[in-house]
Amino acid sequence: MANSKYEYVKAFEQHSTLLPNTYIVVRIDGRGFHKLSAKYEFRKPNDRRALDLMNATATAVLREIPDVGFAYGISDEFSFVFERSSTLFERRESKILTTVVSTFTSCYVHLWPTLFPEKLLTPPLPSFDGRLVLYPSTQNLRDYMSWRQVDSGHVNNLYNTTFWNMVDKGGMNTTYAEQELKGTLASDKNEILFKQFHVNYNNEPEIFRKGSIVYRDYQNEAAVTREATRSGDEISKTQREKDRKRRATATITVEHCDIIKDDFWDERPWLLKAGISKVSLGV
Repeated sequence: MANSKYEYVKAFEQHSTLLPNTYIVVRIDGRGFHKLSAKYEFRKPNDRRALDLMNATATAVLREIPDVGFAYGISDEFSFVFERSSTLFERRESKILTTVVSTFTSCYVHLWPTLFPEKLLTPPLPSFDGRLVLYPSTQNLRDYMSWRQVDSGHVNNLYNTTFWNMVDKGGMNTTYAEQELKGTLASDKNEILFKQFHVNYNNEPEIFRKGSIVYRDYQNEAAVTREATRSGDEISKTQREKDRKRRATATITVEHCDIIKDDFWDERPWLLKAGISKVSLGV
């Protein structure tokens, strides 16, 4: 009831509004996925169907939330990057964070039967937690994306690939394999893989080594990039609505490639721009 005597409790609500003109990044991580992967017998060190499910879920999130420009994921994590000019939920932190986490979780559970039709989900069901970080510059954002690819893709996956080869093919128990790898460098792990198990890590599938970048592809769309607006420039409501509709109908592409070098970003300039419009890319 409006204006009731109990309405004063609304004064206890605190709304954190995010800084304007900054990149909003929401990173989700699977909760208890070590137990979940054992329960449903995911292949070690990488289960292709499980990764395809994560990618399908991230694609669904981009369709559900047009303000998300692109996302990067590997293993049981995904980082969703919002358009710098986004005003979704008036940039209220709690609304944005909870919307991404809940949308990802619900889509993951919904899409599970398409990748694992023979494995019925039972409680405890898959769930994800999340964190939100703001990055003020394009370089900050590029460095964040590079960090995730290096840390999760290059470092963690190389370790896991070596570890599970030692256990599954080498017959070691997990404790001994862990001790053997303690303090080793990337070159040491590559040597173990090649000499002991005839595995060239560079020939492993790119989805395992480099993760997945999910983005809106405007290469073949009538709507392409608009030059980034200067700080303080206003985007009209009409233009913002047009941009939102174009994002919602754009083709969503999943690739497994190097996002540390400039090539990926130079070939897709709209990803780090303020928005999209009818300015030609010249392709």
